[in-house]
Amino acid sequence: MSQLNDIPIFALNFYLTAPYPCSYLPEARARSQVASPAYLISAQVYSELVHHGFRRSGTYTYRPRCDDCKACVPLRVPVDRFSPNRSQRRAWKQHANLEATPHALQDKPEYYELYRRYQLSRHPNGGMDTDDRESYQNFLLQSHVDSLLVEFREGEILRMVSVIDLLSDGLSSVYTFYDPDLPKARLGVYNVLWQIELCRKLELDFVYLGYWIKESSKMAYKTSFRPAQGLVQGAWHILEEET
Repeated sequence: MSQLNDIPIFALNFYLTAPYPCSYLPEARARSQVASPAYLISAQVYSELVHHGFRRSGTYTYRPRCDDCKACVPLRVPVDRFSPNRSQRRAWKQHANLEATPHALQDKPEYYELYRRYQLSRHPNGGMDTDDRESYQNFLLQSHVDSLLVEFREGEILRMVSVIDLLSDGLSSVYTFYDPDLPKARLGVYNVLWQIELCRKLELDFVYLGYWIKESSKMAYKTSFRPAQGLVQGAWHILEEET
């Protein structure tokens, strides 16, 4: 597969955005490097971009390129080396009654209703809690790569939805939202474990979990899936000594 420096043969351009408020660190300013045009980013090219720290939001493919900060670390889990800890095994057993059904990207009113409840409960004033239906669709239901949407139901009740990209070497977890009102539920942990198991069944190597920021408590769960690997100075390293 091509290296990132060879990607211009696919007619991609890379540009920096203007600074904008950071979503994770108060008072920080962020910038992104964006790959363009979006319609030329095939599944194969996107796999290579993810390997170099990019992610997507809808059809927007980017990676952090902040002027004075390198807090965002791309993170992945090597599935052949992962072994769940006691807490994760409890979460897996706790939600074993959920039925997962994969679909092509699609929309249903109950998806958006669950998304709104999740944002208002878990991420109030985070920006996404004000998403209208169109913003939600552009974020999660638009893709130029190989993507799927997975419903998790308890009987007839929708409990969780996850959007996942299929890569050449693994799965990229785009976004997951779930019922925020279940007492003592650990749906987010269960979802990552489910993706790891799916990755094993597909005989792929990694589950990419997006960015991890050491100073962000909301992201602390990502490094609990050990041995987590982070992309640091252009190479993937085990993060255990840094967490």
